Amino acid sequence: MAVPLVVALVALLPGYVLIQPGPGQRDAGFWLQLALTCYAGARLCAMALGRRRRLLQGAFWLFCYVAMGVAPLAQQVIGQVPTPVVGPRSDTVLAISLTLLGCVAYDVGAFAARLQPPRDSPRPPRPPAQVARRRLWLLVLLAYAGSALCIAKLGGPAVFFTSRQDISETVQASGLTGASGESHVGSAFIRGFGTVPALLALLVLIRWMATSRRARRNLPALVALCGLAVINVIVNNPISNPRYWFLTVVFAILFTVFPRSPAVYRTALVGGVVAALLLFPFLDRFRYDAGGYHPVQSTSVLDPLTIKDYDQVGMFSNTLSYVESGAGHTHGRHLAADVFFFVPRSVWHGKPLDSGVVVGRWMGMANTNLSSPLWAELWLDFGPLGMTAGFLLIGYASSRADLRYARRTLESPRPGTLAAVVTPLAAGYSFILLRGPLLQAAGRIGILLLCVALVATTSRDPRRALR
Repeated sequence: MAVPLVVALVALLPGYVLIQPGPGQRDAGFWLQLALTCYAGARLCAMALGRRRRLLQGAFWLFCYVAMGVAPLAQQVIGQVPTPVVGPRSDTVLAISLTLLGCVAYDVGAFAARLQPPRDSPRPPRPPAQVARRRLWLLVLLAYAGSALCIAKLGGPAVFFTSRQDISETVQASGLTGASGESHVGSAFIRGFGTVPALLALLVLIRWMATSRRARRNLPALVALCGLAVINVIVNNPISNPRYWFLTVVFAILFTVFPRSPAVYRTALVGGVVAALLLFPFLDRFRYDAGGYHPVQSTSVLDPLTIKDYDQVGMFSNTLSYVESGAGHTHGRHLAADVFFFVPRSVWHGKPLDSGVVVGRWMGMANTNLSSPLWAELWLDFGPLGMTAGFLLIGYASSRADLRYARRTLESPRPGTLAAVVTPLAAGYSFILLRGPLLQAAGRIGILLLCVALVATTSRDPRRALR
């Protein structure tokens, strides 16, 4: 299957896009976009056909191929974009060039991580992080309590099976968004604690059941697993959650259940391309109620790629135009807001808004729920050198995490290994981080880190870990 896969992703699909009729201009930006698409497609094939399962790197190249490659290429050929590009064409060409530069920097960082020699140290190696057996039950209790509070605050289980519009109206009516309506810290905490602990606890119990016969005879664990499955159906279903979060749930569960299967890994990457191109634009059926839903009208398989969702390259171009208009780089202010997301605006009066909102307001957009890809976030804060350095570090960290995941799931398949659970969850969530804005994604990351810190232990005592 190697040759057909490479030919399909690197040649056939881009070639099919190129032969579509449209007024798009064949300038330097077009050829750069084609090069970016082929490069990301080749790297995605390398991830799918490699000997090791590289979850984080596979997710990165899947996003780049679809959202930064094929979709913008189709937009250029057809001559239609989902979000207006307000700057000159030169800004779009620069955005594509910087996107390609970030991809190459990511690759260099990942390659450097694989070349790192093992350290010779007289000290014994530090034991891997495990799930503490007793503290796991604290996480289960937190999951039940957080989900119960979330369900109660939003009006009961039934509202989770209506639409995201109804949930947003319930949140506003409850006063969780603050008096101004701009501070979403309260609602973010409620939704975060209602969804993240339940998902993490479910993943840990699934991992425990899949790798331990003792766990499958543990009645309290079985009861807790069944209860968490029901809770996740309520709070983490695709009706009441954004599509990217549900994608995170699917990726995390899939690779927690099948950590060793090359077939599942390769099918997920290749199937992800098909799903992103054919299904993803239509999966917002439950964003609005029946009166506010407007289905996508398309006569070609490429039309949904030019109507909505895939505005990442265009928004990167708009971010470049925003910076060049006199706003300048923020020198880390937006990153500081991402780290200290939990500080309300009533306390931090100058707290920056989402970068997508800032650029959208500058553009004069009525709807400022716009993407801000990681390339744009790093550029807005730190400029070209900071963006390149950022992708070098991200590529290095992704490669190291993938290597650790492979060792923990293949060489030492312990039931309570945290890397075997956290890495699939991080791989799924990376789609949200790459799409941006980061400030919207920071809440769930903070809650996840708290939950991981609650259950993690590096004790060498086997009685403290799951068995």
